[in-house]
Amino acid sequence: MKITAAVLDTLGTPSPYAETQPLTLATLELDPPRFGELLVRIDAAGLCHSDLSVINGDRPRPMPMALGHEAVATVVTLGDPGDTMYAVGDRVVLTFLPPCGECVQCRSGEAYMCPHGAVANGKGELLRGGLRLHDHDGHDVHHHQGVSAFADHAVIDRRSVVKIDKDIPVEIAALFGCAVLTGVGAVLNSAALQAGESVAVYGLGGVGLSAVLGALAGGANPVFAIDPVAAKRDLAVELGATAAFAPEDAAAGIEALLGGKPDMVVETVGKARVLEAAYALTRRGGRVVTVGLPNPAEMFSIPAVSLVGDGKTIIGSYLGSCIPARDVPRYIGLWRAGRLPVERLLTSVGSMSEINTLFDNLAKGTAIRQVVLPDGPRSEARAG
Repeated sequence: MKITAAVLDTLGTPSPYAETQPLTLATLELDPPRFGELLVRIDAAGLCHSDLSVINGDRPRPMPMALGHEAVATVVTLGDPGDTMYAVGDRVVLTFLPPCGECVQCRSGEAYMCPHGAVANGKGELLRGGLRLHDHDGHDVHHHQGVSAFADHAVIDRRSVVKIDKDIPVEIAALFGCAVLTGVGAVLNSAALQAGESVAVYGLGGVGLSAVLGALAGGANPVFAIDPVAAKRDLAVELGATAAFAPEDAAAGIEALLGGKPDMVVETVGKARVLEAAYALTRRGGRVVTVGLPNPAEMFSIPAVSLVGDGKTIIGSYLGSCIPARDVPRYIGLWRAGRLPVERLLTSVGSMSEINTLFDNLAKGTAIRQVVLPDGPRSEARAG
């Protein structure tokens, strides 16, 4: 079938993207789903720094590539007609690491570390191998994170989806595929927050503010938020953070309020210098959790002796150490209970035709989470 998708042809195109237009809305041929795959209609897709990191070259991927990895969709066709888990018409959240279910990591409860899913994502292929997207000349177009959600339809592995209720507004449901899983999961899963612990979060985008919400939902106290953008700091405080600071004021400000350093510091920016600052801000014996994705050339440097002398733990968190089938329903339940007000993270809902301008907003730090609908904003969108 023919679809429209936002395709990136070249890495490292300079901004402003509204002028340089790195993403092109192209007509592609989408193969039908194979056994174990699904054809879905994309209902809404969120813009994430992981997408921006491909556009600006910080996260090299094979080109050309149809971008987008955070989304909610509706099942259109089953690759396996005998599939009893999913049905045509099901509403599903898409997740960006399909687990094989057979490797050591998957069998050990760490499916988010599945090497087969990671290799497929790195190649720009689907989990079962190969590509299902082709341009008008028949040339292959790569998949982004097994999803390629900036499109009206996609073929994905059935292990890349979690079924959800249809009453959740699509622009909110989309955020559970990446921002919420990554941020909330980093605090509750990767770092195993204990109620009453103190937490600081560097970076207040969609993932960082989700980490703030996760810390609050998990009973952290106090919770500190750190970002150079004043509006984001204000929002963090409105959401319940104890205090918010510009990066240059964070160490002194937190010390003054806490009388020491936090038990846990979460880094979501994706810069080695910020990770170093997060490490320095953490108390002796505390935990540093990093979810940001720096350019591969960046190196993280700390005094080696401090690992023993200060007893700090550095935790890398991918997908928030989440099992999506378990954690998406769990976090949606917290949202329904009012404990994860994810809707507050939504900056705007736009159309695919605006996507380059929306990435400018993300790059400049003026947006938290922006969502695009394949055919643009519509009145029934909020009803799902």
